[in-house]
Amino acid sequence: MDALSTASTVNVSSGYKHAKVEHPLDPLTPDEINAVTLTIRRYTAEHTDIRAVNFNNCALLPPSKRAVLAALGIPVSPSGKPETPSTIIRKAESDFFDVLIGFAYNAVLALEDEVWKVESLQRLPEGTQPQITVEELIHCETVVRNDPKVQALAKQVGVEPHQIFADGWAIGWDDRFPKSQRLQQALLFARYSQHDNLYAHPLDFVPVIDSLAGKVIHIDFPPSWREKGEGRVELSMSTTQPQPLSDNSFPVANRARIPPPLTPHDFLPDLMEKADPTYKERDDLKPLHVVQPEGVSFTMKGHVLEWQKWNMHIAYNHREGIVLSTITYNDHGEIRPIFYRLSIAEMAVPYGAPEYPHPRKFAFDSGEYGMGSMANELSLGCDCLGKIHYLPGAYVTHSGTAHVIKNVICIHEEDAGVLWKHSDFRPGGRSRTVRSRRLVVSMVCTVANYEYIWNYYFYQDGNIEIEIRMTGILQVYVAGSDEPTPYGIIVAPGINAHYHQHIFSVRVDPMLDGLQNSVIESEIVGLDAPTGSSENFAGNGFVIKDRVLKSQVEDGARDFDWANERRWRIANLNKTHYASGKPVSYTIMMKGAVLPLLAKPDSWVARRASFAHKQLWVVRDEEGPKGPRLFPSGKYVPQTREEPKDSVGKWVKEGNGSIENEDIVLFLTLGTTHIPRPEDWPVMPVEHVSVLFKPSSFFTNNPSMDVPGTKDSRSQSAFGTDIANGQHTNATNGTACCAN
Repeated sequence: MDALSTASTVNVSSGYKHAKVEHPLDPLTPDEINAVTLTIRRYTAEHTDIRAVNFNNCALLPPSKRAVLAALGIPVSPSGKPETPSTIIRKAESDFFDVLIGFAYNAVLALEDEVWKVESLQRLPEGTQPQITVEELIHCETVVRNDPKVQALAKQVGVEPHQIFADGWAIGWDDRFPKSQRLQQALLFARYSQHDNLYAHPLDFVPVIDSLAGKVIHIDFPPSWREKGEGRVELSMSTTQPQPLSDNSFPVANRARIPPPLTPHDFLPDLMEKADPTYKERDDLKPLHVVQPEGVSFTMKGHVLEWQKWNMHIAYNHREGIVLSTITYNDHGEIRPIFYRLSIAEMAVPYGAPEYPHPRKFAFDSGEYGMGSMANELSLGCDCLGKIHYLPGAYVTHSGTAHVIKNVICIHEEDAGVLWKHSDFRPGGRSRTVRSRRLVVSMVCTVANYEYIWNYYFYQDGNIEIEIRMTGILQVYVAGSDEPTPYGIIVAPGINAHYHQHIFSVRVDPMLDGLQNSVIESEIVGLDAPTGSSENFAGNGFVIKDRVLKSQVEDGARDFDWANERRWRIANLNKTHYASGKPVSYTIMMKGAVLPLLAKPDSWVARRASFAHKQLWVVRDEEGPKGPRLFPSGKYVPQTREEPKDSVGKWVKEGNGSIENEDIVLFLTLGTTHIPRPEDWPVMPVEHVSVLFKPSSFFTNNPSMDVPGTKDSRSQSAFGTDIANGQHTNATNGTACCAN
């Protein structure tokens, strides 16, 4: 059965009461997930040959953009009226496997009269793989630990079966195996006590498992490096190329077995103290409390938040994690749309060691596993400080039941330093200081060894910032005694941390004062006229040159230009500022996070992650029966071997339309190149990457001029001096800095 459309009337309402939906973009509730999967089970049993089902994902299929904006009363043009609302049918989408045959299917369902009905059921093309689930990752470890050959190989380097642990990874690229096989590679470690840091004990071989069959089908042995003299190194085998599949691939590696390091490198205090009796936590750190005696300044109605003139919808998604939608700003009574949807849509983490099988390590953490599925349940007073509001999230398990993460999204306010300040230095002059408050919407995801923290910040001056923080434990491989490591750093004896990159794709669906938006590319250049000329006598002149990106094919993929300080603005050309005459816009500030993809342009990772080639992608948004253009590396990422048809690179290459004054979507590429340090071990301090969206000719003037000055009566002198009535004084004129 390749495809089937139907209007099945399977009624599941008797088992699950349908909860009222407050907003058309509200995620599926746990009861809805249960109802959707039950409908699919009943439908496949009655109308197909499928007899056993494992669910992979289940989520809301979003309604069209215009339908949502009409329902919310948000206009689609400057100073225009909202469109007439239409009936929105709530829909869901689910991928699942026929367990007996191994085929993958996609189902679309619609909710009609509180009854879910299957609208379409389609078998996915051979080799198309939905994301790897949490249950598959856990099962990978069990499969590997119980495999006799793995047990024997581990025993040879002193590791017992119960000490074998595995991080399941997507196979990446390995054309030695058929595309139809659903594969994982198992990165192996030993754990010598219950909560021991297993990453301190890497093993020297990498099994490959068939996830559906539940068995080890091959084992790879990475070669080792040797000193060649005069600062040169050589590989223990003649090539970095993968070798033909074999029942015994160890001889090809041409090296000795390497036992895992035994020294513990723990991060839990009790284990650190056990390993080193002299260890003690610092005892000179005084408490610091975040107190809001009158409560928070934001309000929540279901998934809709209001704070300091901002209004937005906040949702959990099994793939992207946090999704923010319908973001508007109340500008003196005028509700102004800014972004329709914001998310971190994809990420790739390519590693730099060329010897096989290490090149398979280039994880697409969002597309291959789902950042929402990997999200933590957050702890009050630990992950989030102050007065916190949490939102739950739910994703589907293999059985079709919903797994609920209770506190998956954290919402709170925090002080963000000085917002603006000025002091009149003249005698008798006055001054004013206004402190910044920001709203934080955050999530923490654990993907095997790494932790990623998504922070979405909203500021009182109209700024929006997306910050990504990286922490957790380095991905490491065992190094032999005195083995050179040309593509990594020895962070502790016998532990090699490979060089790698973290490359993120931020999806921006703008609606600045309406859906017809453009991108303006600006370059800041010095005057051509030389110093001493009549046009540029002092030699200091520079100007800004603006250009509107017009054609998707010619202008849809852009590089950052350091020499010319290139930057981009999302603009509505149909509305201009009363004084500057410039179009209303938001500037994209991402210079500090720009990086090149270091892999070759025709490398495996570059062919799969086309988004990483450029810093900015602009395409026309096209909404089909299964939603808009969401994912820059395609909807189905695991085991792709070329650039998918539904990827941003293909959209740009094959697009022939205008991106000027259109409904557009941007994909921003940012990240960091991680050259590990011993100071990153055993747990890495957070590293920050961010992009800032800054209003430019959007507001009449500084929109935060009405934010009150701060007079915090609870602030005190640290040592009881230099304080006057709770206010720090201006040494120039004696006037309180916070005074009006």
